Amino acid sequence: MANQDAPFGFRAVGGMGSSYETQGTSKYEIQDSYAGAIYQGDMCQTGDTQAGGGGTTSVAGYIDASAVGQLNNIGAFNGCFYNDPTTQKPTWKNYYPGSINITQGKIDAFVYDNPQQLFEVQSSGTLTQADMGNLVELGTYAAGSTINGHSKEEVSGTSKSSTAMCRLIRLTEDPSNSDTSSANANWIVRLNESIYYARVTKATT
Repeated sequence: MANQDAPFGFRAVGGMGSSYETQGTSKYEIQDSYAGAIYQGDMCQTGDTQAGGGGTTSVAGYIDASAVGQLNNIGAFNGCFYNDPTTQKPTWKNYYPGSINITQGKIDAFVYDNPQQLFEVQSSGTLTQADMGNLVELGTYAAGSTINGHSKEEVSGTSKSSTAMCRLIRLTEDPSNSDTSSANANWIVRLNESIYYARVTKATT
């Protein structure tokens, strides 16, 4: 049966080796007035000034959505908190809509950043059991939904043994998205290119 083509970004689902899983996040910061949106489930990057997934460049040290080929990935975005610049009321959103010009405080972002975290994510193409253990890159960035704030990121449908963002761990157990003979199956992955792992450094683009 064909898989459902309904990408949802990176969904935290557990830890390596059935390790104790708290679904915990760490706090980071989004640059004041950063124009790009960051959706719940978007992979996030930090540590340089490479343009984010949506093409908007952030200042080094702040987070934004990861771009294809990014090495400084930290984990999946899970919402933000800030004082609304119009009402001055504390505001929680499951996605950052972009261009929030705060007048007090800062924009706190919460990210599933445990380097042992496993994520469920959809593939844009057809991956098979033979690809298990290989690496797979982030797919072409697509903006998420402004209705529910959810990401629409996917991983590529082509695996490789060389450098790439994620390592394929196993096929999901979702019966609606586990057909390896067609595109858009869901896979369990772990970050391979993480800022919290030793890795080969390359120039940003």
